[in-house]
Amino acid sequence: MAEAAPGGSAEQASYAEAGLRYEVDGEIATITLDRPEKRNAQTFATWSALARIGENLPQQVRIVVVRGEGPSFSAGIDLRMFTPEGVPGQGSFASTATLDATTFEGRIAQAQQGFLWLRRPDIVSIAAVQGHAVGAGFQLALACDLRILADDARLCMKEPALGLVPDLTGTKPLVDLVGVSRAVEICLTARFVGAEEAARIGLAELVVAPGELTRAVQDLSAALLATNRDAAAATKRLLQGAPGRTLEEQCAAERQEQMARIRALFARS
Repeated sequence: MAEAAPGGSAEQASYAEAGLRYEVDGEIATITLDRPEKRNAQTFATWSALARIGENLPQQVRIVVVRGEGPSFSAGIDLRMFTPEGVPGQGSFASTATLDATTFEGRIAQAQQGFLWLRRPDIVSIAAVQGHAVGAGFQLALACDLRILADDARLCMKEPALGLVPDLTGTKPLVDLVGVSRAVEICLTARFVGAEEAARIGLAELVVAPGELTRAVQDLSAALLATNRDAAAATKRLLQGAPGRTLEEQCAAERQEQMARIRALFARS
């Protein structure tokens, strides 16, 4: 049975104020973007709350599911952040622009922390995407290891069209998945990529009907949990490091991971 995330009612209220729900059910944690009336638009508070979840993720959690309430996954940045008034209590891009360089960069780095932890080797993160995943929403899906899309999903990297760059850790996974040329085309046209194309070019592992999205995530989670936890983490480390290594370096990394696994499995015998 799902239970409220650790931290008590005060922490849950804080997540709610940031537009999130957070639940832990055994080895599965579910983060729900929960501002359907705003198409789950994101703010500074959203990113801070995501970072706190990563910092305090219970040790038993192996799967993290990120989903959106309502018809959209996330329409991206809350447009109030572009106004002089900004989001109450959070400021705006205009106020952020007045910060000194060190503080300004730190503010962006803090926001990025809400996305970076989803790549940790000890967990597998799954984005369950329906409807719009625009800008920050697209980058949140890209921050996850795996993406299951409803067939109505539409992905868009909107930031360049708004005079910004994608800075929530989305550029590297996009390039890793589709290559530089296709990433340039997707970002600089700010066009929408439908679910069928997303699957064809490597942005999605599976496309299902909207009504089947929850079941598809459950089935994938069950399959992932059937694998030995330590072996899964070691394999994920190998796969994540592979693009930056030569074949010889990868072979050496495989040797080190396998030695550790065999020792762990048989040293007690």
